Amino acid sequence: MTDKAKRDWELVARARDKGDQRAFESLLEIYREPVYYMLLKMTRNTWDADDLTIEAFSKAFRNLDDYTPDFAFSTWLFRIATNNCIDFFRKQKMQMLSMDAEQDGKENYAVTEAKNIIITSSSPEEDMIQEQQKSYIHSVVEKLKPSYRRLVEMRYFEEMSYEEIAQTLQMPLGSVKAKLFRARNLLQEIVRKYPQR
Repeated sequence: MTDKAKRDWELVARARDKGDQRAFESLLEIYREPVYYMLLKMTRNTWDADDLTIEAFSKAFRNLDDYTPDFAFSTWLFRIATNNCIDFFRKQKMQMLSMDAEQDGKENYAVTEAKNIIITSSSPEEDMIQEQQKSYIHSVVEKLKPSYRRLVEMRYFEEMSYEEIAQTLQMPLGSVKAKLFRARNLLQEIVRKYPQR
């Protein structure tokens, strides 16, 4: 086992067996950028890459019991990230095909070569739906503890970078990333409890 593999296995064991927050933070700090840049190459979209990176770590951390040191942690993590990205593309394609079928021949949609739908005009009904979705998102975020809520607001509503958040809150960068990761998991739990109507 290489030094890197030993380090990763020790961090995984501490995170999995003891719930060691520092071990989670260390794994996130070590692998966040490589995972992010791999996903950025796949998606060519910074927002999607960012969201998929968080989802990949979320899935990996929830399933640490499935990891064995027979192969590198990075290999296992990259496989999770890649599969998650493929699922994301599959869902997008299904939504686009569905919308194409519904909107076939209508002028308010244009489909690019990459099959991305661009809405060039919206109806009052679509505007109302968007407002309802925004309202729902804000209501879900409101259910978080203040410390998590502020981080989510800064990252997703104010569109601040991790570095800007760390500087503003005078918090280590690794802690910002780990807390945002935790906040996202909490948001997913809240959404399951209070689905949008």
